[in-house]
Amino acid sequence: MKLWKRAAGALKDQNSLLITALSRRTSLHSPDLEAAVIKATSHDEARVDYRNAQRVFVWARTSPSTHLKPLVWAISSRALRTRSWPVALKCLMLLHGVFCCKVPAVRRIGRLPFDLSDFADGHSSLSKTWGHNALVRAYFNFLDQKSAFLYADIKEIRKVKAAGPEDSILAEIVMLQRLQSLLALLLQVRPQAEGMRGTLVLEAMDCVIIEIFDTYSKVCNLIARVLSRIYGASQAEASMALLVLRQANVQGDELTEYFEFCKFYGVLNASEFPKVERIPEEDIREVERMVNGGGEEETKAIVVSESGGSELVPSTGKVLKTVVTNKWEVFDDDGNDLMSVNGGKGMERDIVSVTSSNDPQPQRQPHDVHAYKLEIPDLITF
Repeated sequence: MKLWKRAAGALKDQNSLLITALSRRTSLHSPDLEAAVIKATSHDEARVDYRNAQRVFVWARTSPSTHLKPLVWAISSRALRTRSWPVALKCLMLLHGVFCCKVPAVRRIGRLPFDLSDFADGHSSLSKTWGHNALVRAYFNFLDQKSAFLYADIKEIRKVKAAGPEDSILAEIVMLQRLQSLLALLLQVRPQAEGMRGTLVLEAMDCVIIEIFDTYSKVCNLIARVLSRIYGASQAEASMALLVLRQANVQGDELTEYFEFCKFYGVLNASEFPKVERIPEEDIREVERMVNGGGEEETKAIVVSESGGSELVPSTGKVLKTVVTNKWEVFDDDGNDLMSVNGGKGMERDIVSVTSSNDPQPQRQPHDVHAYKLEIPDLITF
């Protein structure tokens, strides 16, 4: 970063801080909070101000749920005014961290109150900043849809509770479709130009990798639940499930490529991601037979393994029972421990599989799953 450019950016930040200090406190304006936001989203592309980012996160978690507006306004106004890619990217990273605070009020934001979908840096030539511009746009598109997803999820949860368990498989399939859409947006967030291996870009990519981990783990858990109940689904539900399963394998291949790219690029958290497992083809073919009206002659149960795969076991027509085991380890449903003060935690959880009470043991045994630890980037730890 050239000296004159760094000096100009620092001067702009000081002017913004001076204006904030002179402003009056209102229901939308909190000078102290706005000062922390400005410092956390400075023009300096060589460093991230973790201290002030932490102040913002603490404020978000400890303030009353009805007082989130000053924080949203402070980040939004900063993002709307800037023409600097470091400021825009830091605003998105800061907002992403606020989402990860698990504050209930965040779910009520809806679509973001600012738009960076056509962002372009105004301080350098397009030939030098097009890659950074593309990164900011893709990151914004994901966060905008995530915010809308969180808002819509409140209504979906209420509908599922009101409808009862008999409709939950359809709700889970719809949720899978939405999560896969978010995952597709996440996979578009990546450096695309040379010379983008700076500290700020790598920090942003670490945040994205953690979000992918969280989203993909939810996809895996939902697929396991849908497969365990697929024989109670209607033909229309099975058809929807089939599309989801096919998309899961496609995205599995895309995830593998994405992680390999990130490892090569130097993104720290990419090396911690486990191997992506494909859904066995025999499981997909069995769902295809259900969609086509086959499979009535013999009732089968799908036994979901801890790796996200499953097995078909011939059934004797007896009542199915639920088997709970402590031997398997899978992803945490809601990712509550994904971001913590002391870093990542092993995500251990019982998995439920469905077998017949008098069925013979399946010939193929489930694969082992190894526990691992996930290191969390400093910007979004709390």
